[in-house]
Amino acid sequence: MSFCCGASMIGAVGNLRHYKTRILDVPILYCPVCNRIEVHPAIEEEYEILAEYAHADHAPEVDFSDYIGEDTMQEIFDNCTVVDRGNMDELFRQQIDTALDLLSVAKNLEDKEWEEHLKNRLKKLSNRLKMWKAKRKSQL
Repeated sequence: MSFCCGASMIGAVGNLRHYKTRILDVPILYCPVCNRIEVHPAIEEEYEILAEYAHADHAPEVDFSDYIGEDTMQEIFDNCTVVDRGNMDELFRQQIDTALDLLSVAKNLEDKEWEEHLKNRLKKLSNRLKMWKAKRKSQL
């Protein structure tokens, strides 16, 4: 599990670019607040090897899932507290709930700096949820 902006990052499968090569279905971690993305540490070495080989071969696209099994994909996300399974409303709500729980702890500890970080995170998460709902509503 990785942390960013004061809370856990979200596990997901995404597409990344390595120079001119697109690498599909890569296990990643991302922060819904600052949009930081990183390759999941469990497969980072395999990703780097595949990316370098694909780049050297001038491959425009490779699928990472072809190189790891389905069981491995499940195991990779076992240590993530939140995994993006396509339900963005639920994902944002889980992150907001976690931040609210942590805010309660910060208040009990009288840690003003942590409280401010969490309030900032809650503000950003709430705005992202509103933007997501507006985007989804406009697509209907």
